[in-house]
Amino acid sequence: MLRTILASARTPRGTLLAALGAAGAITAQNAPALAHGFAGERFFPATLITDDPFVGDELATPTVQVTKNPAGANPPSREIDTTFFDFSKRVTPNFGLEFAATWKHIATKGVSTTTGLADFQTTTKYVFFRDDQHEALMAAALGWQIGGSGAPRVGADKENIYTPTLEFGKGLGDLPDSMGLLKPFAITGTLGYAVPDRGHTTHDDGSVDIHQQNIQWGFAVEYSIPYLQSFVKDIGLRAPFNRFIPVVELSLSTPTEHGNRETTGTVAPGLLWVGSYYQIGVEALVPVNTRSGHYVGAIAQFHMFLDDIFPTTIGKPLFGGSQ
Repeated sequence: MLRTILASARTPRGTLLAALGAAGAITAQNAPALAHGFAGERFFPATLITDDPFVGDELATPTVQVTKNPAGANPPSREIDTTFFDFSKRVTPNFGLEFAATWKHIATKGVSTTTGLADFQTTTKYVFFRDDQHEALMAAALGWQIGGSGAPRVGADKENIYTPTLEFGKGLGDLPDSMGLLKPFAITGTLGYAVPDRGHTTHDDGSVDIHQQNIQWGFAVEYSIPYLQSFVKDIGLRAPFNRFIPVVELSLSTPTEHGNRETTGTVAPGLLWVGSYYQIGVEALVPVNTRSGHYVGAIAQFHMFLDDIFPTTIGKPLFGGSQ
């Protein structure tokens, strides 16, 4: 399906309708088992800092995030987080698992560099609603940050953190034709509640860390050039511009207890390039307020669609579907 849309984005006008017909037929036949973010004709790309409302057979490696922490209680530092393994696997067409591991590199002014593994993270996810006509998806997920699995020297937590989350995606392709240029827009969003399995940790030196419960929420707004050229109007863009998806993400966290309820987070404008077998994304990381930081960071990701690369082996669900 993704290859059909991308091919039609560069198809001459005389054969564009035939390509669209083929894409529609594929969608009608395979909608219940479509991978990596399809709802009808809408392809939702993998976003970089907010969760996706779909399951898939995918591998993101690497994802590199660079941030700078200002001077305060601690000396200023530059942090590089490299997620070298982020693997998603469909167990059934609508139920999947995800596993992620990140290596942290923290360079602090006047202090030796610190490196180590962050806590491992796993996620289970179930897509319980798909409306192809209205390009809509909804999923329920449960994230688990595995306490004690990372290195304390890079800030890994000892406690487990569980985050039940509701996720959604909605494309605007069902707008009337008079609003055609708005049809390529789509929005995805998440709303989760992060709960540590302990309220505090007492260290050997007598200091105490309070573990907050947090509302974790965010959304992403994207404009799909492939969708524009395939399903609205061929404006004549050719490679590589016909595969771009501009995106703006917002990821926020709001504590719910202990008197500190100031929201922190990041707004991330960027650009995704979607190929037949992989996706490349780059975004800036801009703090939403002074409590979130003072410096602009960056994140980049290389993301592979295993269901398209290996459709008959590791790229298909373990049970209940051939795609």
